[in-house]
Formats: sequence, C-alpha cells, structure tokens
Amino acid sequence: MTHMVSDQSRKIVKKSYDDIEKAEFIRIGNQFADDFLFQNNKATDIPINALRIIFNIISILRNDQFMPEKQVRQLTLFDEEFETENNVFISMKIRNRKISEKRSSKQIVEAYEYLTKFRMGWYTSKNIAGKDIKTFGGLISLPTYEERGYTSFLISSFWLKKLIVLTEYNHVMYELVYKIRNNKHVLFAIWLSKIPENGTTLKLSTFNQKFNLNYKNSNDFCIKFLKPIRLNLNKLNHLSFNYKYQHDAISIIPYLNKNIEEGLLTEKANDVRLINRRIRYFKQRYYLENIDLTRFLYSYSNILKIRLQIEEAYKRFIKENRSRGKTSTNIKGIYFLQKLQEFLIEVYRESETGKRFPDAYPVII
Repeated sequence: MTHMVSDQSRKIVKKSYDDIEKAEFIRIGNQFADDFLFQNNKATDIPINALRIIFNIISILRNDQFMPEKQVRQLTLFDEEFETENNVFISMKIRNRKISEKRSSKQIVEAYEYLTKFRMGWYTSKNIAGKDIKTFGGLISLPTYEERGYTSFLISSFWLKKLIVLTEYNHVMYELVYKIRNNKHVLFAIWLSKIPENGTTLKLSTFNQKFNLNYKNSNDFCIKFLKPIRLNLNKLNHLSFNYKYQHDAISIIPYLNKNIEEGLLTEKANDVRLINRRIRYFKQRYYLENIDLTRFLYSYSNILKIRLQIEEAYKRFIKENRSRGKTSTNIKGIYFLQKLQEFLIEVYRESETGKRFPDAYPVII
C-alpha cells in the first residue's frame, strides 16, 4: 500500500520495515561502501553511533538483498516498485537502545542528525527503461519519535538500491560497532574486507589521508593504529590481517581467522565468492591444480553439510600435524586429499547419520 507523507518535497513511501532480530553478519555492498563510507577513497568520519544505525539498517534489509546478475527478476521487481516515480522512499524504525545502550537522547539525536545532513541533496538514478528517477535527502530523512523506544525515518530509493542490490559485497560482523568504540577501526575492518586476497601495499601518507590520521613514521602507525585493530579483529571478526613495513611502504595481508565458528560458516554457507576463495586456498596451499578434484569440488560447493564436515576434517588434519611438530604443507596433492578423506570419515561416523550408516560417508577423491 502506498502512503503519502505530507511535507514540502512530497515523499512517497512504498514500503515499511520494522526492527527485527539482529544478524550475526551483515553484507555491505561495495558500491555503498565506496559512495558513502569511503567517499573519494577517503574514510568518512562517521560517528560510531551513526555507524550503528547503518549496520542496523543493513541488518533489517538483509532478507531483501540480492545479486542482480543471479536474480534478474528481483531487479525488475525493485525497478517496478521503487524506480517509476520521483521521491520514492521506504520507512523504517530501529530500537533506540541499539544506537545508545544508555538510551541517551543526545547521542541518538546527534547520530540521526548526522545521517540526515551528511550528503543531503538531489540524487538521480536511471531505471531499467532508461528514465531518470530523482530523490532528495541524505541516507535518511525525517527521523521522528513515533513510538516509545523507537526512532522512525525514511530512506530514499537511491540509497536503498545501493544497500540491497549487491553487485559486489563483503561480510562484516554486526557486533563490531558494539565491541569496537573507535569508528576508524570499524571503517578499517570494512576497508580490509574489500582489498585483494593477496593484500595491498600503500604509503604511510596514503593511509594517513585515507583514515584522516597524522602519523609521522611507519613504526608508530603500525604499533599505535594497526596493532590494536588486529587484536580486535582476531577476537571479533572472520577476517583479520598481518602487516609489515619497509620505510614508508606498509603492506596489509588479510587472512581468514582460524577461530571461525560454525555459526559463521553457516551464515556464509551459500556465499559463492567465499566458497571459491576457500577452494582456491586449498588448491594453492596443497598443490591441487593437477589433481582430479571433481568429487571434492562438487561436495564442497554444493552440499552444506559435507562442506562443514570437510572444514572440521581439515581442523583435525592441522591439529594432528601440529601435535607431531610438522608443517601441514609437507603433505601435498593427492596425499593431502587422502588424509582429508580419512578425517572426513572420522567426522562423518561421529554424526547421528554416521552412527546408523557408517559406510555411507562422503567421498571426495
């Protein structure tokens, strides 16, 4: 149902979203990150409470997010609903305690005011038919206290599209904006999720400019800025990083946190990009390029239960090598897959199904 909001710019509200249970991980579109969080390749100095609003918006929208190349119909439906008229919005409400634990009116008001005023203006996007659709506002518009304990606001179709149409995206842990108080540290974690798997090297001056810092030398930057972030991400995020420097050149090398819990694997189980990243990891680390991987690839890519069992088998493989003082990469190629198969059988037979049908274990070689 379409509702009219009476104000000077005639906002048309097409859909309403209520606050829902938080997600463990949120998907942040790269286009939104580039256009809003890292405008002109420089991190926006967004207050931490405003970042909490953004994280909650994305969490609430998660069930409507989609990848256009795989869900063409969804893109058409979005266009029909939100990109046929100018000044189309959705409405949303968020619990105040999710923005300020103490429910400080001052903190809440300041956070919403920031997102209302930041980048406020007219925005134009083209719909599928090539028609220009115009909307006015910042990321949010007209924040109001309509219900005790909540704040309601509007989001324009322009920013909504960047939030839910995910041409490229990365996972970020929802709790980061609660566990980490420093907004620059959270923005660094978002930036880290976007860099290449093999890392990147930037000059100290570039890092200073990107994150609005003023470190005089690389050692101070690494010890005072990077080290605390790394410690937090090791505990809180699926992605952390190593760093090194030579003169004013600082290298950041991301890695998947070894303390990933099964909940994360489940949350990201159908993320094709991350599945492919993991497969590349196995191929490169254990020299599997010339091995017949048909069964392994099919099972890992398509069957969640087996994928989780393979990951558990791999943990046991690593643990066994460490207990013997050996490096796991000494076992390569088909020999790696054979050892992984042994542990996979072990993991399977400990499951309820395995106890009933001990010989029906997955075969990956």
